Amino acid sequence: MARRMCARPTDGSARERFDEAYRIIVGGRVQGVGFRPYVYRHAHAHRLLGWVRNRSGRVEIHVQGEADCLRRFIDSLVDSAPPLSQPVLASVETASPCDTASFAIRRSERDDTADVHLPPDLFTCEACLRELGDPGDRRYRYPFINCTQCGPRYSLIGALPYDRASTGMAAFTLCDACAAEYSDPASRRYHAEPVACAACGPQLTFAEPGAADIEGDEPALASALEALAAGRVLAVKGIGGYHLACDAGNDSAVQRLRAAKPRPHKPLAVMFPAPVADPLAVVGRYLAPNADEARLLASPARPIVTVALKAERPMSAAIAPGLNEIGAMLPYSPLHHLMLNGYGRPLVMTSANISGEPVLSERDDVEQRLAHVADACLHHDRPILHAVDDSLFRVIDGRERPLRLGRGVAPLEIELPFELGSTVLAVGAQMKNTIALAWGRRAVISPHLGEMDNLRSLRNLERCAADLQALYQVDAEHLVCDAHPGYTTARWARRQGLPVHEVFHHHAHAAAAWLDAVPGDNNADPMLIFTWDGVGLGPGGALWGGEALLGTPGNWRRVATMRPFRLPGGERAAREPWRSAAALCWEAQLDCPLEITDEPLLRRFWRDGRNAPQTTAVGRLFDAAAALCGLVVQASFEGQGPMLLEALAARTAERIDAPPLALRCRDDVCVADWAPLLPMLMDTGIPAGARAYAFYEALARALLQIARQARQQTGVDRIGLAGGVFQNRILAQTALGLLREDGFAASLPVMLPVNDASIACGQVVEFAHRGVDD
Repeated sequence: MARRMCARPTDGSARERFDEAYRIIVGGRVQGVGFRPYVYRHAHAHRLLGWVRNRSGRVEIHVQGEADCLRRFIDSLVDSAPPLSQPVLASVETASPCDTASFAIRRSERDDTADVHLPPDLFTCEACLRELGDPGDRRYRYPFINCTQCGPRYSLIGALPYDRASTGMAAFTLCDACAAEYSDPASRRYHAEPVACAACGPQLTFAEPGAADIEGDEPALASALEALAAGRVLAVKGIGGYHLACDAGNDSAVQRLRAAKPRPHKPLAVMFPAPVADPLAVVGRYLAPNADEARLLASPARPIVTVALKAERPMSAAIAPGLNEIGAMLPYSPLHHLMLNGYGRPLVMTSANISGEPVLSERDDVEQRLAHVADACLHHDRPILHAVDDSLFRVIDGRERPLRLGRGVAPLEIELPFELGSTVLAVGAQMKNTIALAWGRRAVISPHLGEMDNLRSLRNLERCAADLQALYQVDAEHLVCDAHPGYTTARWARRQGLPVHEVFHHHAHAAAAWLDAVPGDNNADPMLIFTWDGVGLGPGGALWGGEALLGTPGNWRRVATMRPFRLPGGERAAREPWRSAAALCWEAQLDCPLEITDEPLLRRFWRDGRNAPQTTAVGRLFDAAAALCGLVVQASFEGQGPMLLEALAARTAERIDAPPLALRCRDDVCVADWAPLLPMLMDTGIPAGARAYAFYEALARALLQIARQARQQTGVDRIGLAGGVFQNRILAQTALGLLREDGFAASLPVMLPVNDASIACGQVVEFAHRGVDD
């Protein structure tokens, strides 16, 4: 018998006229990305009846109709989904037809069990940007324009299901025009929860000390642009928090921002105007992004991307002193587009915080705590329920590598290649921290939480831990922390009344790199992972930082390390590179050429081991090299010396032969001796840039030597790089190139940051492979 064409019933008797019905459950990222309206349109396009609704993080669909139409609907449901969604077809079951003559979107319902996938905050889509610039559109120049494919999400969500009443927009009652769009399935704003307009939505306010607030979008924005043109520093409220903004070409303004924050040398992020027709046109006048960087800049996440400066340096040199590249980003909110396009020149957009603390998101906090920095503020009244800093990426070895997880990326959801038997909260380390919540086959990595050496950062961690558990509707049963007893995160974990499990710092680094290298594949084959960073606690109280670990999660064995040395002043060495330089010289029985090390008492204390713990940290080798090359002896931020050293090496064409590190193997552990590098680093007859490049090359060749030795002894051929040292492009690319040329399968993380932001995820992996919750 010939099949009937797909057609709707004309007599209202749906049950009798159609062959089949199905109940479909769709998981993955289907909240806040226009998925229900898409299903509605998709069903109508296939002439089907039924309904769709949110159900505790998933989407439930009842669809009925002609068998062929149903098959085509199901086959194309995922492939045709909105570009920002990430749907997963969880189940398709036959169902009984229901009496309906239409397809509808039903109200959300809750389940006892949830499958929540939080959407990150989104950029402003092209359709909304066109309306933003159209004088005939009713949202012309409205700073909070959005639709189902763009706008704030995570920062605005209070609870799930993702409905307006559960967001920070609950207090804004829709006007008739917005309500009509919100209720119209054919509209781009159908159930776009942050939807609003100038008549019913959030508004801007310009505030400065001693003056009345200037209310209203256009007057407030005009006042802000006038203040920027006058060289003033503004605090500007964005999607996930405030920025401190000033003219990137005004050296005086940039210097005043630095002096007041205070942030004397650490690079400042810069936001560039982005014309709708050619978003990268203005960036190209100042910077030289390669194809990968250009694509990343314009991606929906709109992260900060490190990009090389053009030689003429048309911006203030104070933005990134001594460096060859800056952190660049494009506007991602309509307010940013209005500001940048209205101003016409790039603006510094650095996080509004006290250095090391979380980004500020409340008006009172900004006006009270940053009054010494910000001359005025551009506020708005849309709440920020979850503060989130900007993401930061760097292209290394032709791949986009996250250095900081934040807006547009986090919370980052990872499918685990194993299943947890309980819910785990891992609290990370001390610097560049994130936390991880994991259960079943899922791990969720939080946005960047900052340095954990202050009370505000700890409170931020507590809030984030509580929010993630509430939003994902799971409760932690185990806590995992770093083995270092002095870390703020470890002390906090022990106060929570839950079972606490310790993981050594570099085991967590190795486990995170393993997960990144084998996503979806719980491969039992061993990996050799180089965990090179600053200082982290290892077994027996040793301060590691230059290790090569062989094995798999839960079963790591150290097979190589750097020659240990004692650090005068201990932790102070992270901010005082001269201490690392002195330590290496004294350990090698050489006089240190730096005048600051002439104090006899200091050397005596070092010799006696008083406040001079022993370490193998490659990060401190970087500091020493920067000091010996004449770049910095006192750093204003951790990592300043290594960043300057890399910039120096990158802009120097002259090359010299790198002295090889001596490799001594005994008792199944190889020790790489850095001492042969010192005469070269101290030789002022060699250009400093050539010395810097040779330093990196020598380390990369030592890494290759260690890998060869391990392969010869164990047959291992998979190599991973982990630890903040491998944020260095020259070292990472040189090492990866050498390893691959020698037949190794070598990898550098692309999913997680290679620095300490990956520690929490690594802690989850280590916990799982110890079998604690079986």
